[in-house]
Amino acid sequence: MDTENKIIVLDFGSQYTHLLARRVRDLNVYSEIMAPTALADELKKAKGIILSGGPQSVYAKDAVAFNPEIFSLEIPVLGLCYGQQLIAHELGGKVEPGETKEYGTAKLVAEESELFNRVPKEFTAWMSHGDKVKELPIGFTQIGSTNDCEYAAIMDDEKRIFGLQFHPEVTHTENGLQIISNFVFDVCNCEKNWTMQNFLGEKIESIKKEAGDKNVFLLLSGGVDSTVCLALLDKAIGSERIHALHVDTGFMRKGESAFVKTELEKLGINEVHVADAEEEFLKKLKGIYDPEEKRQIIGKLFVEIAMQEIENMNFDTETWLLGQGTIYPDTIETGGTENAKKIKTHHNRAPIIMEMIEKGNVIEPLNQLYKDEVRELGKLLGLPENLVERHPFPGPGTAIRILCSNGKEKIDEALEKKIIKVAKEDGFEAKLLPVKAVGVQGDNRTYSNAVVLEGTLDYSALENASTKITNKFTSVNRVVFLLRPRGIDSLELKEAYLTKDRIEILKEADAIAMETIKERGLLHEIWQFPVVLLPVDFNGKGQGIVLRPVYSKEAMTAKFAKLGPSVLEEMVEKIKAIKGVGAVMLDITHKPPATIEWE
Repeated sequence: MDTENKIIVLDFGSQYTHLLARRVRDLNVYSEIMAPTALADELKKAKGIILSGGPQSVYAKDAVAFNPEIFSLEIPVLGLCYGQQLIAHELGGKVEPGETKEYGTAKLVAEESELFNRVPKEFTAWMSHGDKVKELPIGFTQIGSTNDCEYAAIMDDEKRIFGLQFHPEVTHTENGLQIISNFVFDVCNCEKNWTMQNFLGEKIESIKKEAGDKNVFLLLSGGVDSTVCLALLDKAIGSERIHALHVDTGFMRKGESAFVKTELEKLGINEVHVADAEEEFLKKLKGIYDPEEKRQIIGKLFVEIAMQEIENMNFDTETWLLGQGTIYPDTIETGGTENAKKIKTHHNRAPIIMEMIEKGNVIEPLNQLYKDEVRELGKLLGLPENLVERHPFPGPGTAIRILCSNGKEKIDEALEKKIIKVAKEDGFEAKLLPVKAVGVQGDNRTYSNAVVLEGTLDYSALENASTKITNKFTSVNRVVFLLRPRGIDSLELKEAYLTKDRIEILKEADAIAMETIKERGLLHEIWQFPVVLLPVDFNGKGQGIVLRPVYSKEAMTAKFAKLGPSVLEEMVEKIKAIKGVGAVMLDITHKPPATIEWE
């Protein structure tokens, strides 16, 4: 590989940083992520530099440290969001808080430039920012704007420095890949010479070198990531050197553990050990309602069970490595890079695992890939479609799709009145739900209330209302639409924890949702479909179920799926028949500002 033919991506903490590097690889050009403080000698090896977005303000005292030589290397530079603001701030312009925060889509009008070759004059761009460029540095011109952002795109043609306030790397920016392609090829003059097939060959050799003579103890959830990881390790070192453990936490999908074992046995993997640990997990989680505490308990116990298995087999770090199917979003969302903000805790990043990683006792061959890349790799390895194309499922499983509560959460009535007024502008009634969910706004983790809308199922109006509410009220990061019943007379937050009866309700609802989209031929169109149980009693009839189908490719961004009325009707009627369900809702929030999961 020509190491000079590459793009360096400097990570300022954006949730999209690795996605950005991946987009470059989509163009068959090698990309490498580095810290913003990377030395000039390293940066000079690239044909271009891209500055990622990030959650901080460039004028803040704790702004991300960077190497100012970036702008004097005579190498093309493209700054995105925070990266654009850094360009303006560092080179003599002015950056300040925007009057309107932009999270979601915006219509952008582009001027003629190399960056917008083969791109329409007007297109939809994905925004996620609070600050914006107020004044341009000398030598820069405006090449794009939105209604709320005058300098949505800028450039200094002589210095070959470009800045975009939007994110071309996310799938929801129209022509985004073309814009990146224009920078990579038209501006930086790169050549195409990187493929996933190349990655596979290089990774097999890398695994052989990293593993040496050691065996691998693999933590196998049975999802796409760990299954592909198993197949890749098998290809590199052989299944006889792999000990796979599947821990049945009790939070799997209906019939999941049996399916995992059966399918892997069909592939000739007979040494899959299943640990039945449902009672242990329920005991540890008794009375726990805080979502982060739940994740930490689950992660800790998961690792403890794995460690006990390791102890039983006389695991010796001199002869064994711990294997995990960790992919890049697991790392970035856990705050695992220098400037990334923590969005949630993953069990594969529990403290004891981190200690093992630091000691060099863990092997994670997929940790630079996204979900769709993992699927592509799985196909190259010959895995069947029913394993490779399965929907993503979180490590903690249904435990983080069952919201718990001590029953004491109160809503902000003054805020609710304001939301009601805004919702009416689009023809909807609104109520503030007495539960909170995780979101990601401006690359920061938020833990905020959800809003429920009542009215007519009009996706255009709902999307507009959802975006307007989450943009206007920063203490709201999620909006849902009431499907059943037709109206809400009362909402009552209940004291509710992880119990077998609540788990069964969620499993049944999840099974109905998955079976319906499978029968309707939507399994591939919908990228992921969490089903969530709320500890809220609706009209005295039972708890609320939220359907969360999304369109995505890489998990770092997502759009809520606009399911047809007949599909929704079929699901709703079956789910409403489950004992203990009082309402069914549809999550109508994009990511950002909401995350795909609620916890």
